[in-house]
Amino acid sequence: MEDSELKAIWQKYDQQLEEAKILNLQSWVVNIQTIELLQKNKSERRLKALINFKISAVVIGIIWAFFLVVLIYFTGSKNIYFTISAGMILLFTLLACVVYISHVVMIRRINFTESVVEAQQKLQMLQSSTINIVRILVLQTPFYSTWFWHPKWVIFHSTSFWLIALPITLFLTILSLWLFKNISINNASKKWFRFLFSGKEYRSITDAKEYLDKIGDFKKGSVKY
Repeated sequence: MEDSELKAIWQKYDQQLEEAKILNLQSWVVNIQTIELLQKNKSERRLKALINFKISAVVIGIIWAFFLVVLIYFTGSKNIYFTISAGMILLFTLLACVVYISHVVMIRRINFTESVVEAQQKLQMLQSSTINIVRILVLQTPFYSTWFWHPKWVIFHSTSFWLIALPITLFLTILSLWLFKNISINNASKKWFRFLFSGKEYRSITDAKEYLDKIGDFKKGSVKY
């Protein structure tokens, strides 16, 4: 075989190899685009459901706040413990409504046509805000055990107050303070945290994050579809 024939064979082989590389690259790009579209759609659906959940929670919160205002107005002056307890619960409820409205705005600002990194960052902010509002809301727990207190219980040393009502309130106070201190993303792997955040609200955020994370994993070749 002459050198010219051998050279032609090698050139043809190199050309075929280059064409194969181009086809593989094109296939890889198409796969990435397909996976990215599917994962973004899944994430977007989860967040749309979350928006509906938060809007419903805001509506319920407003109704609950209005009910508390009516109770305080008509019965609060008769019992200082009731006024303080209901008033504090009212403040926590209004705070939750404001934060949930901000969450709805935050979710609507997530643009799935933008880069995955930017969407992930916004989801991370939403997750952190969700955890923080739960940390704050647990502090209202003791007030649900003090609204029925009465000054006569303290003045006349009621047995039911000192042996039942007060210990329950102290327990709830200690528990709420412990939760406030320990609720953190750093404890997300612990059973009590998973139980506390096992509801639809937090799962929607984590699911949306996981869908977007899989896009990056696929690009790195660490996940097979």
